[in-house]
Amino acid sequence: MNSVTVVGAGLAGCEAAWQLAERGIRVSLVEMKPAKMTPAHVSCDFAELVCSNSLRSGELTNAVGLLKEEMRRLDSLIIKCADRTRVEAGGALAVDRTAFSALVTESIKGHPNIEVKSEEATEIPEGCVIVATGPLTSEALSKSINSLFPDQEYLNFYDAAAPIVTMESVDMNSAFFASRYDRGTPSYINCPMTKEEYLAFWNELKTAREAHVHGFEDGAVFEGCMPVEVMARRGEDTLRYGPLKPVGLRNPETGEEYYAVVQLRRDNASGTLYNLVGFQTHLAFPEQKRVFSMIPALKNAEYVRYGVMHRNTYLNSPRLLDRYYRLRREKRIRFAGQITGVEGYVESAASGLLCGIETARELRALDPVCFPKETAIGALALYVSDESVSDFQPMNINFGIIAALDQRIRGKRNKNMEISKRALEIIDRLAAGGNLN
Repeated sequence: MNSVTVVGAGLAGCEAAWQLAERGIRVSLVEMKPAKMTPAHVSCDFAELVCSNSLRSGELTNAVGLLKEEMRRLDSLIIKCADRTRVEAGGALAVDRTAFSALVTESIKGHPNIEVKSEEATEIPEGCVIVATGPLTSEALSKSINSLFPDQEYLNFYDAAAPIVTMESVDMNSAFFASRYDRGTPSYINCPMTKEEYLAFWNELKTAREAHVHGFEDGAVFEGCMPVEVMARRGEDTLRYGPLKPVGLRNPETGEEYYAVVQLRRDNASGTLYNLVGFQTHLAFPEQKRVFSMIPALKNAEYVRYGVMHRNTYLNSPRLLDRYYRLRREKRIRFAGQITGVEGYVESAASGLLCGIETARELRALDPVCFPKETAIGALALYVSDESVSDFQPMNINFGIIAALDQRIRGKRNKNMEISKRALEIIDRLAAGGNLN
């Protein structure tokens, strides 16, 4: 029987292993936890969500919403587990992170075609292999990967996670439940600030003491995960046009509008934990407590996890990988997840899904699916492998990399919806034709 070694049991690795196993391929899944942990991980379970607990928008007028729906129709393990462990978050798909990881772990360990090996891979295994070790690949394996292309350099950027507080410690006399523009259920806790409160907070935040992160500079962070203190240093109103944007938020009892609003999103199913939306940070822990306590509703907040920052490493994929996430110069080796330069939970899992499907078809001597640029999952793979890209940077899925429509549609939302309809029709045709088995 054909077999594949998957290294790394994160989102991408678990998705790839699942897709292979479901197609009758024997999988050896190598995961170094719990014997060896990274600075960003705290759980021994697979598919741990180390930053936000949100898989972002579920609307088809949003590119990540389209990508999730494509994955649903492709029988994605990650999306299936997310749907089963979701918590209220308006129009977003957010999950109880503990329950989500536990469900993924249970599914993987219970599959008859998957053997889990709890050990560190210090070298790239022999045979067909998918490396899905994420942005925190161990030093030994990083050296093994780098030896494959000594003329190329790893690229890297810095990523950050937001703090989590207990619900009972939030002062609800200074906060209210609502969703922006009343979309979805009123599931966010909104912590308003007056102009005076905001300016005092902003002044302290931009000069607060940071934790030491080796090699970190403001310009080395990924824009989509910008630390809140870095945003503060960019100008007085940067936060008010970003995570503290008050537009579309009114107090449901008084109708009052505010100068700035900090939002908290539920982090577990029981609603006892909430994370600070957009508050990725690398401030020293005492400084997080001091400065964030200047937000009136959080003056007595209890932190169960402070924000952290870590270095992410990714490949110069356009020069190295093809559209199937295979290494061009040695096709037995494939990569999936954030190490390829896709950014985001959903995008990482999507790369693992595509890599798993295409690897299984190759091993069974079937033609590749070749997901087209008209689909989100195909557009992402084609962006990562586009040799014409000169300054490669990690990127979330967006409609800008999906093939344009051949007719003009008025209105951005209408246009995006038509792109999504076309993509899903393609996915459905591929499934109906047996091309995804």
